Amino acid sequence: MKTDISVKKVSITITPHKNRVPLKFGHEITTASKYCRAYITVQDTLGRSAVGVGETPVAVAWTWPSELSFSAREVRMVEFCNMLCESWNNYDYSGHPMEIGYSFIRDRLDVVLSQENALHPEEDPMPYLSALVCNSLFDIALHDAFAKLNNISVYDSFTAQYMNHDLSWYYNYDTTDPTERAHYEKVFGGKYPGQYFVQDVPTKLPVWHLVGGTDPLEKEDLKGTEPNDGIPVLLRDWIREDGLDCLKIKLRGNDEPWDYDRIVKVGAIADEMGVSHLTADFNCTVYDPEYVNRILDKLKVEHPITWEKILYIEQPFPYDMEKYPIDVHALSARKLLLMDESAHDWHFVKLGVELGWTGVALKTCKTFTGALLMFCYAKEANLALMVQDLTNPGLAMMPHASLAAHVGTIMGVESNGPQYCPGASVDETRVHPGLYKRRGGCIDISTLSKIGFGYRLDEIEALAKEAAK
Repeated sequence: MKTDISVKKVSITITPHKNRVPLKFGHEITTASKYCRAYITVQDTLGRSAVGVGETPVAVAWTWPSELSFSAREVRMVEFCNMLCESWNNYDYSGHPMEIGYSFIRDRLDVVLSQENALHPEEDPMPYLSALVCNSLFDIALHDAFAKLNNISVYDSFTAQYMNHDLSWYYNYDTTDPTERAHYEKVFGGKYPGQYFVQDVPTKLPVWHLVGGTDPLEKEDLKGTEPNDGIPVLLRDWIREDGLDCLKIKLRGNDEPWDYDRIVKVGAIADEMGVSHLTADFNCTVYDPEYVNRILDKLKVEHPITWEKILYIEQPFPYDMEKYPIDVHALSARKLLLMDESAHDWHFVKLGVELGWTGVALKTCKTFTGALLMFCYAKEANLALMVQDLTNPGLAMMPHASLAAHVGTIMGVESNGPQYCPGASVDETRVHPGLYKRRGGCIDISTLSKIGFGYRLDEIEALAKEAAK
């Protein structure tokens, strides 16, 4: 097509940010993060060019569980971002951004990952999930550049007008099995991602607040080291300040009494404050579904109101689903059960359906292309959908929130950047206050423009310069 693009130039920047308060994930507590931004210049067949931008936190704790130190893993993930930048600069492929992005994932990403791991033969290998996160900023930037070049929203680009291939091409990309090919051609032939988006895209989304494993609930939980910056610390203050109606409870997954007690305590506060929805996230540390089943069954008997408020259960089991193919039908019969970390791509969603999972949490940080393919597969499989946070501040928040608005989740979107790193979004907040300041239990995406991902980056940078004077 004349709108086909090719990559001409790629560069990245790395920015560190300290957390306002610590965030506990599994066994690790994170106090700071690095954010990687990609700039990609593309050119179409008519010689026109545009620059797209993509940004993602370098997520160490939840993508790479390991005894290797946090700093060592972070250094290697940043190193890998630089290796990917070089690889993207030399990736000679012309087409639609989804076509280019998926081809890179299937044909190039593993190659670069093998090269990175070969540089550190004495250390733990970097997981594929970490590689996906590092690649996501380039993939997001590619989609942004294409849409800017055509003066459209990213979400308007997924039609036959712009795409060389329908969805069956992607699902059949690396299979020669005639039965599989016939199946995907029957299900997805002639279909494009745009057909699956909601018709009336909301501008306000219910927002989920993260109750972290180290977050204080009561005054007696305070240690005296909490920030005194006018932003809430205690859960009741957060609920009151932001009008919250959805709470996500981070659990340990290896301490049943603690997990049960934590749900009960948060549930009591939710009931007191009129919060309608809860979810429980066991952080990939559970190996036996009965662990979760016992907690749910006990809640149903002893705290039925809290049990009713639980909308879904998120990823209790190890994210390596192929290594741990746990049958979860008994758990998903109790509550909706959503894949998160284990949903690396649509192939794992397919496996999850076979094992009994009933939903999937999409993340733009596992590539926007990959999220769309998981989304379309999930819609055909009648799975429940959520869009989950990676503590997305800054530009990373915009594709995250807009994806949630377009796919039609069961209940809004998670956004915990205002809790853990509000300082990372100061510049963006001047242009998009509703994205980074949760009000009335919602975030507001109405300030996003209709071009690319709607960043309005020129305005953000101009106001930042003005504020710095």
